[in-house]
Amino acid sequence: MAKLHFHYSTMNAGKSTLLLQAAHNYRERGMQVCLLTAALDTRAGEGRIGSRIGLGQPAEVFAPGDDLLARLSARLDEGPLACIFVDEAQFLTKAQVWQLARVVDDLGVPVMAYGLRVDFRGQLFPGSAELLALADEMREVRTICHCGRKATMVIRQDAEGRPVIDGEQVQIGGNETYVSLCRRHWREAVGDGPGA
Repeated sequence: MAKLHFHYSTMNAGKSTLLLQAAHNYRERGMQVCLLTAALDTRAGEGRIGSRIGLGQPAEVFAPGDDLLARLSARLDEGPLACIFVDEAQFLTKAQVWQLARVVDDLGVPVMAYGLRVDFRGQLFPGSAELLALADEMREVRTICHCGRKATMVIRQDAEGRPVIDGEQVQIGGNETYVSLCRRHWREAVGDGPGA
């Protein structure tokens, strides 16, 4: 039975690596998959999913206005898909998460979405919030803070390495911009958070 899966974490936990490995496992067994990634994240190149350890694969891109149900339904007319993989799932709109749920429910194709849970302000991304509400299966991909505890938060840094506490929710960047921390060290970095 097809399910909607959400694999979530902070930055630099290996989500893209896990996605690429899972897609490879399907392909190695002769099964067709579809890889999707956010159009606005071009760090690995346009239309490419890349990991920090050097793995990468071409992918179709999605943008906020795209109807993923229609697009994936048309893709299925070309031949069967064993699984659909979505990288940078935090950039999905709420409507697109519902469209992916319909791909699972109505078209019978499993969807594996990988993305960030919260932004640098400790707030859920809209796509992640909807995935947390709708996913049949959820898995936290773990990484660690510099103290050795589980990292659940992320800070955004300026060019001098100082924490940024205000700004747009989305700013594409990697290790030079974001640092994953445990909640305690995130609170220390940002001044105890919004609920203080």
